[in-house]
Amino acid sequence: QVQLVESGGGLVQAGGSLRLSCVASRSIFSINSMGWYRATPGNQRELVASITTFSSIGSTNYADSVKGRFTISRDGAKNTVFLQMNSLKPEDTAVYYCNAVDRSYPFTSYWGQGTQVTVSS
Repeated sequence: QVQLVESGGGLVQAGGSLRLSCVASRSIFSINSMGWYRATPGNQRELVASITTFSSIGSTNYADSVKGRFTISRDGAKNTVFLQMNSLKPEDTAVYYCNAVDRSYPFTSYWGQGTQVTVSS
């Protein structure tokens, strides 16, 4: 089991920045990967960014819509994954969810409670 607690959401004007944090209840090195997803009403969650957490090299992956604007990173000492969001656009408005996938079978996926990000035009 792993509990995930997100923070850092809020209201920002277009062009502004926010940093989301996700703290895991156990060492992120015992987790295969962590990521951020977002959802808007009536739509499925979509992957925003992910990072591998089990190795010293954290490979990252980004949705095309956020490449060059968002950066995912990790701090192993704090069991925390961050999402730095710059040049925010109104279409980035969504509830952002932290996700973690276990390293071992059955590779359980865990979710945080979500944090609202609202970008005004």
